Amino acid sequence: METILLLLIAYLLGSIPSALWVGQLFYKMDIRQYGSGNLGATNTFRILGKKAGIAVTLIDILKGTAAVLLLTLPFFEQTNVHPLIPGIIAVVGHMFPVFARFKGGKAVATSGGVLLGYNWPVFLLLFITFFIVLKLTKMVSLTSMLDALVGFLYSIFHYVRTGDFTLIIMIGLFAIFIFYRHRENIGRIRAGTEPKVKWL
Repeated sequence: METILLLLIAYLLGSIPSALWVGQLFYKMDIRQYGSGNLGATNTFRILGKKAGIAVTLIDILKGTAAVLLLTLPFFEQTNVHPLIPGIIAVVGHMFPVFARFKGGKAVATSGGVLLGYNWPVFLLLFITFFIVLKLTKMVSLTSMLDALVGFLYSIFHYVRTGDFTLIIMIGLFAIFIFYRHRENIGRIRAGTEPKVKWL
């Protein structure tokens, strides 16, 4: 029973549509009607500006972190579940949120939040890598996919040192999610029509 409740809470945390709610509450806008229509930080930056984009990014990161840290609560201390499991469920919730008709974001920030809660040095590495690559490419989509690959390569290196095979599996899943959710972006990148950020 505790395991089911744990996974349900993780999914509901991930399902919080921060871009939608920030847009509706503070800007009287449904962000799904503008730009790419995506409920993620990139579209928020593009449509609502830096303040809203930063707020949405932080909330989406914290959703993943909170899901991992659920296992530190006294009620779930005896639950025999690896902390990355509720993390991956939160990412699924972010992509398919019950509060937004199961049409959510592209899993980048929430996946990062899971890593922050589980292994902060990995998160820090990917955070720094993200902004370096974004500075060079000006494309969030390409940067996100390259960052996912860096994370997967790091997980292999981490496994050699620590034997943590679960991290390979989870980052591998995150990478699959991220590439799948960016499949339309891949086509635009190839065609040279992918939008570039102007704020960095």
